Amino acid sequence: MTIEELEPKEIWSQFKKICDIPHPSGKEERIGKFLQEFGKSHGFQTESDEVGNVLIRKKAAKGRENAPSVVLQAHMDMVCEKNAGTAHDFDNDPIKTIVEGDWLKAEGTTLGADDGIGVAAMLAILSSDTIQHGPIECLFTVDEERGLTGAQHVKSNWIQSNKLINLDSEEDGRFCIGCAGGIDTVAYFDIQRVAAPKNAFFLKIYVKGLQGGHSGDDINKGRGNAIKILSRFLWQESKKIPLYLCDIEGGNLHNAIPREANATICIDWNQKETIRIDLNHFIQTMEEEYPTEKALTIDLESTESADTIYEQDGSNRLINALYACPHGVIEMSKELENLPETSTNLASIKNKEGKIVVATSQRSSVNSKKHDIKDRVEAVFSLAGAKVTHSDGYPGWKPNMNSDIKKLVAESYEKLFGEKPHVGAIHAGLECGLIIEKYPNMDMISIGPTIIGNHSPAERCEIPTVQKHWKHLVYILENI
Repeated sequence: MTIEELEPKEIWSQFKKICDIPHPSGKEERIGKFLQEFGKSHGFQTESDEVGNVLIRKKAAKGRENAPSVVLQAHMDMVCEKNAGTAHDFDNDPIKTIVEGDWLKAEGTTLGADDGIGVAAMLAILSSDTIQHGPIECLFTVDEERGLTGAQHVKSNWIQSNKLINLDSEEDGRFCIGCAGGIDTVAYFDIQRVAAPKNAFFLKIYVKGLQGGHSGDDINKGRGNAIKILSRFLWQESKKIPLYLCDIEGGNLHNAIPREANATICIDWNQKETIRIDLNHFIQTMEEEYPTEKALTIDLESTESADTIYEQDGSNRLINALYACPHGVIEMSKELENLPETSTNLASIKNKEGKIVVATSQRSSVNSKKHDIKDRVEAVFSLAGAKVTHSDGYPGWKPNMNSDIKKLVAESYEKLFGEKPHVGAIHAGLECGLIIEKYPNMDMISIGPTIIGNHSPAERCEIPTVQKHWKHLVYILENI
């Protein structure tokens, strides 16, 4: 079966078009142009702003002119992650989809159902001439995955509706009326390179095969962090034998738990068997500590010699900081069961313009604790001699338990499917937090079908829940 054969065709046909248009974060020009041409070709009022957000307005169906106006909202960018060895150019290649039973996934890459399914649903609503809805606005935002840039720049007088349905939730029957705020913390290490010692033996250490995942949705699932595992082994070995760091890198995006990391080191020739024995013991320990990481691989292989390495004091400071840097859930919510309140993600380490750059991200539903954990991360890296900066961050979204849209969405789901949905908050960030800052009287909820493995090549969308999502969304719009 192919994506074109899936039901509901209204959504899947639009999602196929989205998959065919490259749309990485920060490079949404092509999909933005597609959306504008789509709106104008249908005769809808279509506008865009200076950052690339697109707003399309559709008039009410006949007889529904006096119904409340609703804005549907989704982001047009996608996380671009691929498995090692996968030949895919996210800037130019379409996403290749595979149907496996009840699931749709991509060939070795992220699927982009987050939030391509939301965008597709909005295009399906706009395309329909049979849905009996009131006035509708469709807001497509840019650069959500890298820092909610589009939502940050939404003008306070642009949206006319006072009810908003965000289409970026990722679990059928679980609707969101609140989210965490977040901030990014980046450390810059300026470590000098020196001549490699004589009789040095060079090795490359790989950590790969981890599940990774979303640094909000998956941070409490006990998944391994490749950078933390790698730095732990380097720290342990550096206490036993002279160890020099030649290169290190891992992770990719600030909001993804790193799946892979590697380091090139050099040691004395006489220590090569010692480190291999130590690694075997370490692998056994990691397998015991991470029983759900079935594909975890930690490998060590000899590699070509290098003329220079990082000087040892700076190398040690970096390894100490990576090992000491907190990662994972810091505190659970005291109000909502099983919800992380505060967390931090050690996201990536890269060499940029001669500096080693370590990116982390912090989240919390309590603003003061968001700043507390980013300050703690800063303290760790400052002690190691790094220069530390922070992003502007974004606010959380406080739940409104008396929301009218919440009542309609929950009651209609139970009526349609005979199941009582869960309504609550999530630890991930949503654009709703920024939008409600500009529109404090906006009544909002976030809904969506089931998507798992977000921000990793394991991402997949549960096909039957898309059918339910479509039926539910149409019912909401016809009965609001």
